[in-house]
Amino acid sequence: MQKKALGNTDIKVSVAGFGVLPMGPSQLALPVEQGAAVIRYALKRGFNFLDTAQYYRTYPYIKKALEHEGFDDVVISSKSLCTDYDGMMEAVLEAREELGRDVIDIFLMHELRSGQLEERAGAWDALQDARAKGLVRAIGLSTHHIDVTEAAASMPELDVVFPLINYAGLGIRKGDAFGSKEEMLAAIRRCHRAGKGVFSMKAFGGGSLTSHYQEALDYVFSKEEIDSVMIGFGKNAEVDDLIAYLDGSMPKTYNPDVSKKRVYINQEDCEGCGSCKAACPAGAIFYNDNGLAEVNHDKCLTCGYCSPVCPVRAVIMY
Repeated sequence: MQKKALGNTDIKVSVAGFGVLPMGPSQLALPVEQGAAVIRYALKRGFNFLDTAQYYRTYPYIKKALEHEGFDDVVISSKSLCTDYDGMMEAVLEAREELGRDVIDIFLMHELRSGQLEERAGAWDALQDARAKGLVRAIGLSTHHIDVTEAAASMPELDVVFPLINYAGLGIRKGDAFGSKEEMLAAIRRCHRAGKGVFSMKAFGGGSLTSHYQEALDYVFSKEEIDSVMIGFGKNAEVDDLIAYLDGSMPKTYNPDVSKKRVYINQEDCEGCGSCKAACPAGAIFYNDNGLAEVNHDKCLTCGYCSPVCPVRAVIMY
C-alpha cells in the first residue's frame, strides 16, 4: 500500500489506516487473539498505521498483534480525554506500558470540542513535554468540530490533526450547531497548507454510510489534503474490501452486505440529550437506567434517521 508522510513530520503512514475501536469491548468485543489476528492480517496486506485510544481499551489487541516479527514500521496513534497535565502524562505512560513500546508515535487530545482549548491547556502542556522527553514523536488533536480544526492550523507546536469528515457531512459540528463538509474541508486545507499531518475519521459516518461504500471512500480518498483515511475494522473480509477498492479490482457495482448490521448507541459517548429518541419514527429508542439512550432492536427499522441528529456521533451501526 502507498505510504505518505504526515505533513511536515518524518512519520510515513499507509494511505488507509486501521481503526482498532470496532473490535474492542464497546462494539464487537472480540477475544484478544481473534482481534490481534485481524490486525496482523491487515499489516501483512500493507497497512502500517493503527489508531487506538485510552478509553477504547484496545491496547491488548495491538500488543498481541505486534508480538510477531516483521512489523517494524508500524505507526501507532493513541489519544486521551484527560484534561489536566498529570492525567495526560499518565495516559502517555500507560500507553507505553500496555503497548510495550518505549515511544508512542502519535498522541492526541481526544475529541476536542469548541471552546475546550483553554480548559484542556494542562493536557496540551503534558503532550508537549512528553514529546520533548522523547516519549512520543508527534502530538495533536482529534475533533469533530470545524473551529477546532481551523485553530489547529495556527498552533505551531501541533504536528497532526485527526478530523471527522465524510461525503454526507454526518457528525460535523460548528460550535453548538451542525456544520458542513465544505466548511470542514476548508479547515482541513488550512491545516495541510500549514504543514500539519491530516488523517481523517468517520468516512462511513459510524457505519451509517456503509451501504454507499464506494461513494463514501471516493469522497475522502480524492482529497489530497488528507494524508491517510482511518477506517474501523473487525474482520478480514472488511480489510479485503478496502484493499480491493484501493487497487481498483472492486467492481463498480459492489456494496457490502449490511443486512445483518444493527444500530447501537455507544454508551461511553452518549450524553442522553434525547435527539435520537425524538427523531426515531418507530419509537425504538428508549432511556436506560443510566439515563442514556438504547435501541430496541425488535422495533428498529434501521432507517438511520437517528444518526444525523446525534451531536456526538454516539449512534453507530455494526
